Amino acid sequence: MMSAVPLLSVEHGVKNFGGALALDNVNFEVRAGEIHTLLGENGAGKSTLAKVMAGAVQLSSGALLLNGQEQQFRSPLEALRVGVAMVYQETSLIPTMTVAQNMRLGREPLFSSQRQAASEAQQAFRALDFDVDPLALVEAIGPAQRQMVEIARAVHLNARVIIFDEPTASLSPMERSRFFSLLKMLRARGTGIVFITHALEEALAMSDRITVMRDGKRITCGTTKEFDRQKLVRLMVGRDIAESVRRTKDGKAAGDPVLVVDRVGAGATSEGMSFQLRAGEVVGFAGLVGSGRSEVAKAIAGVVPRGRRDGGAVYLRGKRVNFRTPGEAIRAGVVYVTEDRKIDGLFPNMTVDDNIYLASLVRGHVWRTFYSRSARSRIAEFWRTRLAVTSLSSGAVLSVYSGGNQQKVVVAKALAQNPDVIFFDEPARGVDVGAVPHIHEVIRSLAEQGKAVVVISSYLPEILSLSDRILVVREGRITGEFDRSEATEDKIMHAAAH
Repeated sequence: MMSAVPLLSVEHGVKNFGGALALDNVNFEVRAGEIHTLLGENGAGKSTLAKVMAGAVQLSSGALLLNGQEQQFRSPLEALRVGVAMVYQETSLIPTMTVAQNMRLGREPLFSSQRQAASEAQQAFRALDFDVDPLALVEAIGPAQRQMVEIARAVHLNARVIIFDEPTASLSPMERSRFFSLLKMLRARGTGIVFITHALEEALAMSDRITVMRDGKRITCGTTKEFDRQKLVRLMVGRDIAESVRRTKDGKAAGDPVLVVDRVGAGATSEGMSFQLRAGEVVGFAGLVGSGRSEVAKAIAGVVPRGRRDGGAVYLRGKRVNFRTPGEAIRAGVVYVTEDRKIDGLFPNMTVDDNIYLASLVRGHVWRTFYSRSARSRIAEFWRTRLAVTSLSSGAVLSVYSGGNQQKVVVAKALAQNPDVIFFDEPARGVDVGAVPHIHEVIRSLAEQGKAVVVISSYLPEILSLSDRILVVREGRITGEFDRSEATEDKIMHAAAH
């Protein structure tokens, strides 16, 4: 039962970052036994507000209260000790430690064994129906499993308030369903839940209350029944926007095969995948998380090695290739746009312009590898404008940008390399509702320019909206292929699960 008294609240919260106002007199509260969703475009201030409540960021002015008592958390550990936990959009796990070690991070007992830690973690995962190996290194598991570890750690701590920042971005439809069941269980237990998401359908289905932010300000707060999707979009962006819609046939056939893949294995699976990518088409890769979609893309683009015996064959423009590094693939015109921008997508301590410009040099000739300020400004400005990257103060490093803007920079880096074949892995992950149609339009325009494009996504409406052809992957093999005119969510999910 939802309490009428705020469990955790921010009153007149203000936060400045080097002159940039991230929070402007914001009021927000979450009550015991409620799911309070926080919505807004990238840069609206959602994550900053969440980090204030979790102790990772301190207010410039205003107050943070827990059960009516003012608090001054100097670190997330201080917040955690009084029952406030946060599941970050960008994982806070330590890659070189095991899953079990990360589960105990910050509260390690004086005497403990690896077996005991693993057993404790395994019990936590089983209670949530999560499939994660407690003895695996975090750097060896995928983004979806890292998200599961973050969620399990917060729940296992029995926190009174749990803040979820984009928790479903890496989860499959089945995993999302389990996560939503978990939210309902936590709400019934009396936990106060702050839920940040870009998926408006999730917000409308799961929330008790919704707060909308824009430009660091709270625009409105109300019960979920007061909103619909169109109203939320208008409040978030300050205007009506065009939604992404399925492409319409224009009578233009796809061109010749650019990339031919023959029995290339995906990860540890023994059965390979075979398919063709043609110029001028977008091919959607659907399937559950861990099905092998990302793994085969990484193997083709040189991100992970392919063995001679079980690596199959890849032909680019009729010539057999086996890229040993991403640089080799990029110079040949094949680019993989990572799903995990924090681990391998960006230089977070460099500026947006330097990130884009350095990426553009990878495919260049030797004489172009000299650093040119004028070229940097010209190239970066073009891609920042095309992808609508929101500018902060001049010279700001990328780590202070919102997750959605960072994702746009990842895409910009890839496109600045002028590829012929592009693998987009979860391209709209963490991107706000106002920017998604823009990124989709960029992807479609690449196909119209004659590029061969692959979109890997766990969000079926995105796959159906963008794709000319859809391949369904399960356990490292293709279990279904659909033309866009015949594809439905039911058909895709059936092929993915059976």
